[in-house]
Amino acid sequence: MVSLRPLAALPVVGVVADGQTYRHLLYLLVALPLAFVYSGYVSFSLVFGLVFSVVLVGIGVLIVAVIGSRLVAGLERWLANRLLGTELVAPDDFLAAADDGSAGATASVRAYLAAPSTWRGLGFLSLKLWVALLAFAPVLVLGNALPLVAAPVRYPFAQEFGEVNGEPVVWTIDAAPEAALAAAVGVVGVLLGLHLTNLIAGGARLMAVALLGVDGGADAGGEADAVTVDREAVDRDGSDDSETVAAGDSDAGAAGDRDGAN
Repeated sequence: MVSLRPLAALPVVGVVADGQTYRHLLYLLVALPLAFVYSGYVSFSLVFGLVFSVVLVGIGVLIVAVIGSRLVAGLERWLANRLLGTELVAPDDFLAAADDGSAGATASVRAYLAAPSTWRGLGFLSLKLWVALLAFAPVLVLGNALPLVAAPVRYPFAQEFGEVNGEPVVWTIDAAPEAALAAAVGVVGVLLGLHLTNLIAGGARLMAVALLGVDGGADAGGEADAVTVDREAVDRDGSDDSETVAAGDSDAGAAGDRDGAN
């Protein structure tokens, strides 16, 4: 079986053989509809809650919206782990906020609102719209580049790239040399689109790590490093103690020899 791993390590063109690139692309495609849903959810809750806050109904809507954002943040955490390569675990600050000996719905709501992860998750949902807006760039580039890659087997045909001042921008390809040129342009466009995909998804990954939870892999690595450092410190202490004992035995032996000579 031929492994794609060496191909994925190649500069510039390796993104084509890297499976993580296509997981990033899937994440951005899923983010497009979800981001607009999140934006509508946050905007409606905020406007409705503020308008009707004078009759207390709005305050309830705001509280429900904030608490509900934790469920949506859980979905985003799962998507990040599946498609962005993170190892996020749910934060435990809600348990710490609720650990005050109180019980009941009021105490639970207070604990939800006091947990920093609630507000970080809400911030992530608000920022997800910008990820979706940026995701349009690689999607449009790939959408226009892929048909050009197949130009040698498709021509004659006309590729439309949108409109400028109301006039469509069309490239009519009706000859073999022109089809070869279109294929080369399409390959460059595909590489550009995939690199843009990785760049934008990398930013979304950093945002997810910062706002959605604790990176379990990083924590495990940190604990392992701490254990290694502690073990090295113990080994150094043990070596120093051994050297001290050995030096003491040598001094005692030398003193005994002098006493025997006297």
